[in-house]
Amino acid sequence: MKLIKKSILFVSIIISLVSCRVQLEPVEILTFQQKLEKLFPTAEITKMETVDYFKNNYQIVLNQPLDHKNPSKGTFKQYFYLSHVDEDVPTVIVTEGYDASPRTYELTKILQANQVQVEYRFYGKSRPDSIQWQYLKNDQAIEDYHKIVSKLKRIYTGKWLSTGISKGGETVLIYKSKYPWDVEVAVPYVAPLINTKEDIRTQNHINSVGSDSCRNKIEKFQRLTLQNRSLVLEEMSKYVTENDMSFTELSQNEALEYAVLEFPFSFWQWGGSCDEIPDETSNAKDIFQYLNNIVGIGFYNDKTYHDLLPSYYQHITELGYYGFDIEPVKDLIEVVKNPTNNRFAPKNVDLTYNPKYIKEVRDFVENKGKNILYIYGEYDTWYACAPNPKPHVNALKMVLKEGSHKTRIKDFSKADQKIIYDKLQYWLGYSVTIYPLVD
Repeated sequence: MKLIKKSILFVSIIISLVSCRVQLEPVEILTFQQKLEKLFPTAEITKMETVDYFKNNYQIVLNQPLDHKNPSKGTFKQYFYLSHVDEDVPTVIVTEGYDASPRTYELTKILQANQVQVEYRFYGKSRPDSIQWQYLKNDQAIEDYHKIVSKLKRIYTGKWLSTGISKGGETVLIYKSKYPWDVEVAVPYVAPLINTKEDIRTQNHINSVGSDSCRNKIEKFQRLTLQNRSLVLEEMSKYVTENDMSFTELSQNEALEYAVLEFPFSFWQWGGSCDEIPDETSNAKDIFQYLNNIVGIGFYNDKTYHDLLPSYYQHITELGYYGFDIEPVKDLIEVVKNPTNNRFAPKNVDLTYNPKYIKEVRDFVENKGKNILYIYGEYDTWYACAPNPKPHVNALKMVLKEGSHKTRIKDFSKADQKIIYDKLQYWLGYSVTIYPLVD
């Protein structure tokens, strides 16, 4: 009897299950752009023209908090550019030090990777109409990057790397020190970590790099320029008029003196040629053109002055900078008696310098900064401020002999490039493909 009851119950259950229709949720298949829109629901996402090997390119504008610790303080619009290949290949985040002009970076090409190029807060298009300077701090910028990376990791499952050039490279190191696990590998190019507001190491570099004869020619050129001041100013005035520049923040005379004081730094930074330095047989036009070629007189015009206010604020308050050696031309100076980069900083703003900030970053990268590939040029003035990872740290520092601030991996010999590729391969694993640069 019990067996019959159990059989009837079993049959009843089977009939019930068969008669019921199971309701399955439909699978939502999203396009890549829809995935982005889901990740960044309030962002402005604009599809751009596809370039290089990428499948899709986007401009994304986020509403980022002014203060990540207190979002109630408001937001600003931050621009970044996403170049997409595939969700499981490596992704390179470019931590720009200034504004961002969309382009494909060298490291990205080496890995045929996705690229996330982020404009630094308060620069370029990401600059509010009125800057609240207290929020232009490196820690706030690092939170910008961390927030973007954390979200995009929901899409991109491959290895992550960071890269940047000069101030952007310095940002790579700061980011690495704050969030060491956000990326597997960091590749800063020509990145200084500056010790003080006027780091003496840059001047020591200027006084020792190259040959004695070249350094003597540099000083003679500085003096030659100011000894021919009136004629050089005439050439400068023509150039300013032709290029529709204005000089109200600095007079043209003051700009000329600052350019002369800047000349040795820029000469070694950008790889000037000693053989091309004008001498006493040169006319005023040649003198000005060479000074302009090395320093760029437009660096001191009103537009650039305005554009670089955030940079000078950061250097003077947290990053540190360099000073000027007035001695070679002291007797010829008329305006700039006490040269200082404070001259280019925003007015009526607290410029108190924090000496501990970069020291903490340096301590981290030199003692714990593993999987960092450093790229430098030997003659570059900023190389004087390069960190020196300790022997126990798994890092690689490559210095191009007589290289400048323009040094890239492509400039190294094939043998040195192989060292670089092998190290990247070791750090990233053999599931990642390296694509050697082609001449």
